[in-house]
Amino acid sequence: MPSDLSINRSDKPVSTETAVRPDSPTGPSAHAKHPSTHAKHSHDDAPDAAAAFARLAELEDGPERDAVRDELVTVWLPMAHRIAGRFRDRGESVEDLRQVAAMGLVKAVDRYDPSRGAFESYAVPTITGEVKRHFRDRMWALRVPRRVQELRNKVRLARRDLTLNPGSPEPTVADIAAHTGLTEDEVGAGMEAMESFSTLSLDAELASADDNYSLADTLGDVDSSYELVVDREAAREGLRRLPERERAILYMRFFEDMTQTRIADVLGISQMHVSRLISRSCARVRDEAMGGQQSGAGGHDADGRTDSDGRTRAA
Repeated sequence: MPSDLSINRSDKPVSTETAVRPDSPTGPSAHAKHPSTHAKHSHDDAPDAAAAFARLAELEDGPERDAVRDELVTVWLPMAHRIAGRFRDRGESVEDLRQVAAMGLVKAVDRYDPSRGAFESYAVPTITGEVKRHFRDRMWALRVPRRVQELRNKVRLARRDLTLNPGSPEPTVADIAAHTGLTEDEVGAGMEAMESFSTLSLDAELASADDNYSLADTLGDVDSSYELVVDREAAREGLRRLPERERAILYMRFFEDMTQTRIADVLGISQMHVSRLISRSCARVRDEAMGGQQSGAGGHDADGRTDSDGRTRAA
């Protein structure tokens, strides 16, 4: 790390008494010679790094510039941590907030132009904005559109403004709409979004329940019969158009759970013939339900009827 970095750290606070006593070695004359030692920053965690920033702006990309950049990030990191502390107790850990603030600090160091004012005045809104974006984009339990997030913020600020005076009643939707210029529907969407920032466990007990019901007990289950109903309705017309004996064979096989051999004995035909009829009937019903071409071992007549032995018969 270069040894000529003149960054005055503030980890050793300046005594107020020493700063004002005229008989002190560091009295007014000393401060006139070394203005960097005077308390000219608003916070103790804001070091005087103007010389280092000027040097950073002059250096080309390389190890030396990286070293100056790292040193600047290090000495300004306490300020980033202080800004992160403003957002504590909002559902995010302090460690994560500090990491986000440090990312904002790095962006501020990289983008800062020394000719446009003090670094602190540029870094504070940059870091604060980075933390706010973290809450806006990462902390929602339910993902909502950006427009709804903005509505939520407007409604939240309006409610705060309308309840500043002690004893102020809770503002109505109409009050918030008049204050923000939003429609009542937009205010309603913003208020609903305020409840989406965090979630409730499905195991949480309902406050109004006397029998310890949980939220999960109020949710319906997926009905496995829905698809079956659709399939039955799709196959209904195809089954109706089958010859009577083929409908009887399908009924005995799939509703009475009879074997093909047993069906063959009842109808007086071979088991192989029963198998062919079942396959042909199922294929025909399936094709009609799917809207495709009818298929089957036997031919079809003009009205779509097929004899049970596979031979076409006249209408």
